[in-house]
Amino acid sequence: MAALCRDCLLTDAAAFPAGCPRCGGHRIVVHDELLSLTIAHVDCDAFYASVEKRDRPELASKPVIVGGGTRGVVAASCYIARMYGVRSAMPMFKALKACPDAVVIKPDFAKYSAASRQIRGLMAALTPLVQPLSIDEAVLDMAGTEALHGAPPAPVLARFAGEVEAQVGVTISVGLAANRLMAKIAAGRDKPRGFAVIGAAEAAGLLAPEPVRLLPGIGPTLARKLETMGMTRLGHLQVLSDKEAFRKLGEDGPGLVRRSRGEDSRRVDPGRETKSVSAETTFDADLTAIGDLERHLWRLAEKLARRLREQDLAAGGVVLKLKTAGFVTRTRAGRLPSPTVLPDRLFALARALLAREATGAAFRLIGIGASPLVPRSEADRGDLADTETPRMAAAQAAIDALRDRFGSAAIGRGRSLR
Repeated sequence: MAALCRDCLLTDAAAFPAGCPRCGGHRIVVHDELLSLTIAHVDCDAFYASVEKRDRPELASKPVIVGGGTRGVVAASCYIARMYGVRSAMPMFKALKACPDAVVIKPDFAKYSAASRQIRGLMAALTPLVQPLSIDEAVLDMAGTEALHGAPPAPVLARFAGEVEAQVGVTISVGLAANRLMAKIAAGRDKPRGFAVIGAAEAAGLLAPEPVRLLPGIGPTLARKLETMGMTRLGHLQVLSDKEAFRKLGEDGPGLVRRSRGEDSRRVDPGRETKSVSAETTFDADLTAIGDLERHLWRLAEKLARRLREQDLAAGGVVLKLKTAGFVTRTRAGRLPSPTVLPDRLFALARALLAREATGAAFRLIGIGASPLVPRSEADRGDLADTETPRMAAAQAAIDALRDRFGSAAIGRGRSLR
């Protein structure tokens, strides 16, 4: 059994049953395949809440919920709040009922994005094969990096976790495995500040007794369908042949069975594009009047434009999302004449989509997204026949510069006011 001390990074082919012989630490990772596995899944621990606690140390021992409004949802919660049953995407009124003493903080996505970029920068020093999965999650392929770092991936990743904690002020959990699926599952096994290892030889055996919901991609609907067939554990799926899986579960069945055994052939792809960028808000009270809806939509268009610029992307089209008072979700999409990051143009298309839906129904949520996404270099170019676009882009750049210097409330458009 190979061993790694996560405190001093000592590695050895033998385990340290009494703690690290060099530093006396007890954060020891022991595994047969520890020094040969190369696929790592990195997941920040309660990311939004951790960033807030970093900036407000007085909240360290308090339950913290990142979210907003009694009718909104929880964006993130710290581990103390989770002990009370608070979870991401939970309605705020339920979260506050479960944890009435929680400190509620409005999300600051610009701050979270900045922390995420810091972490990505540290990842880039480990390997060129980094695939971001979300603002707080990524998968890395460390194969071939031992000569560069003078050490196998395991101690390099342990050192990286310490650097993130020291330089960014948040903690991460690492999963190390033979493929992406098992690395993701490993990353969730020992949070927070976890470092879990799952070897190729043990994957199927570890998964067999687990509930089917453990497997990414199996949501409530599919889980209920499997339950009606008597398949509640992944081991029930593992024994199916491809023919049986296809007959019982359709064309996705064989792939599902392979994943239930811990098999995953996906490669880490640094060029994988973000599928969408969006922004949404839940109202404190249901809204019916189109003017009220448009004011919220404009603020979201500005937020979407900022997020696109931060990711060096532009919108080729717009997706409008509405949720009725009866919790029915409506989505409508339209294409733009040319790619843009200008909030005015995002809003104009979304406003036209909204006009077709705001015919008297009451809505509790509105959102706007950009899809498809294109490189920002293709946006808002203008030409001899379009002299308006450069002027709009210059005006927006001036507004952005003022906000960057003096804060988001330094300047605004009249349409955002009542």
